[in-house]
Amino acid sequence: MTNNSKPKPREVFIQGITRDGRTFRPSDWAERLAGAMSCFRPGGARPAGIGSAIGYSPYCIPTVIGSTKCVVVSEALKDIEPMAWDFVMNFARDNDLQVMEACLIPDAPKKG
Repeated sequence: MTNNSKPKPREVFIQGITRDGRTFRPSDWAERLAGAMSCFRPGGARPAGIGSAIGYSPYCIPTVIGSTKCVVVSEALKDIEPMAWDFVMNFARDNDLQVMEACLIPDAPKKG
């Protein structure tokens, strides 16, 4: 890492499982939460109108891991809009959802 580069922001996984092991409902909760955060993106919100597309913010992405719905939230969101970060984290807390910090494992070197 050079002196000018910043470390990659950490990510947290909000899992669609409550602390007591129940599946969180409604089944589209991850898409709804990520949709509410869709305006937080590099360069700001996309303009409305013809040609604009619906999409998720790169800071808050719904996904499925195994058979569990999750939302992956970049800690960069905290720097861009602290209230949005608090909203997402409070959503997880208020609904008693499991939150895990991501642990990325680098790819193994390819054998040539």
